Amino acid sequence: MYGRVCAGILQRASSHSLYSGVPLKVRVPHAYLVAFTFSQPRPAHRCHSSSWGASRSDQWRCAGEESVNWCRGGRRLSTHQDLEFQLSRVQINSILRSSEQTVSLPEFDGRGLSVVRKFESNQLAANTPNEDRRSAATCLQSEGMLFGMFDGHGGWACAQAVSERLLYYVAVAMMPQQSLEQLEKCMERGRPVPPILQWYKHHTDFNYRESASLYIDHLRVFWQELLDCEEHGAGMSPRDALDCAFKRLDADISLEAQVPLSNDLMKSTAIQVAFAGCTACVAHVGTEGIHVANAGDCRAVLGVQNEDGSWSALPLSQDHNTQNQAEVERIKAQHPPSEGDTVLADERLLGVLMPLRAFGDVRFKWSRELQQNILDSLESGVDLDSLNLYQYTPPNYLTPPYLDVAPDITYHKLRPQDRFLILGTDGLWDELGSEEAVRLIGEHLSGIHLQAPVSPSERKLKLGQMHELLLKRQARASPALDTNATTHLIRHALGTDGYGELCQERLSSMLALPEDLARMYRDDITATVVYLNADLARPHHS
Repeated sequence: MYGRVCAGILQRASSHSLYSGVPLKVRVPHAYLVAFTFSQPRPAHRCHSSSWGASRSDQWRCAGEESVNWCRGGRRLSTHQDLEFQLSRVQINSILRSSEQTVSLPEFDGRGLSVVRKFESNQLAANTPNEDRRSAATCLQSEGMLFGMFDGHGGWACAQAVSERLLYYVAVAMMPQQSLEQLEKCMERGRPVPPILQWYKHHTDFNYRESASLYIDHLRVFWQELLDCEEHGAGMSPRDALDCAFKRLDADISLEAQVPLSNDLMKSTAIQVAFAGCTACVAHVGTEGIHVANAGDCRAVLGVQNEDGSWSALPLSQDHNTQNQAEVERIKAQHPPSEGDTVLADERLLGVLMPLRAFGDVRFKWSRELQQNILDSLESGVDLDSLNLYQYTPPNYLTPPYLDVAPDITYHKLRPQDRFLILGTDGLWDELGSEEAVRLIGEHLSGIHLQAPVSPSERKLKLGQMHELLLKRQARASPALDTNATTHLIRHALGTDGYGELCQERLSSMLALPEDLARMYRDDITATVVYLNADLARPHHS
């Protein structure tokens, strides 16, 4: 049995990159690839070598023996024997639950009924370190709650910075002029500033402490400009605040990498953030409804309970990738017809980047000359590899910018049947469809596993086919193993077999993969489920 599971795991690699420590979303030169030794056929590459970037094979030369491979810096590369290691149920649960978060909110928030009853969140890394980030906070100077999902690529630096800063920009943009004036007076007089957000942090979360003063200074410049705007008045609507915050923060990230800063650590961090990238999906949940701003391929899906008790998924965002034809046409329309065959190649921007909107990623926004000048400005002793910076320019880089962060914004007015909101990075949606994710959360919430009646065509199935159908239906009725719904979601995303049944051996195989192999078979997964207060949407509250 385990042999079949292991073979299935290896087969999955045909749809993932074989890059060591480099994210699937960004291609790097072939010279960066590290060879792995298996005693059975290697997983296939999806990505091919490219001509850009200097060869670095001398730095990546690996010395191996029959049973153990070692590479650069003494790092051990895994062998086939490593893949045969199985985890116990206790170990599986420990791994899956290590980043769980459950936050219950008071029924009244001091201003009325709470929009959100509680939320749950979880993460499972494939990259080392994890390149996903998540954020959640209550707006204290305006109305509503904010939830963010951030998927980094080219390293975790940009996702980290955006997860710390973006919700502040949104909240400040929604604040009325009087509140902004109070902030400014406190800053001028050196007094404590009234809190803008109440954060809900997991104990493993951290902040860029060395850049905190820079981030505060630029947030202050933002609110000063809002104060100078005569039309600001009562503050921006959630829609306008989300749109403005995405664009302003990305502009600040770009600026910070170009201007002189007070110390080398702050400068290198700013450059690292700008040259890395991240997609973002942020939801503002207010008493009237939900606004979702999305740039990239994170996703927001609403869980709706139908009159018969079944569940359906209502998408509140659209993925910005080449599967989105409107997005493809938008990108092509921004560049000359002569670039029609190169601006999007192999389902990637310039043949390199999978998401078509993102923060950071200045390699797709700045001119060649600016990029080179900024990298040259670093101290000669700075190791670009240590900053996760690679000396390359995307091919056919003729008419930049090719990338922006302008979000698509969706509004949904809350209804009694709207029960929860799922936010997830693409690592979740690579494994689960939106409808399946909503069904899993809905059945976990209600404890009821609805089965459709056996159809006339299903009654004509042969004995073996009927057995498969019964196995699938039985799997759907299995009791949940996790109290946290996002853990339940991740468990099913990685451990469900072809019959829809949770397979212990399959899950063990996926979780036992060593860090140098895990990214070959799956992405970082982060999910947040926000449980909505249906009472707010009932007629007597409208």
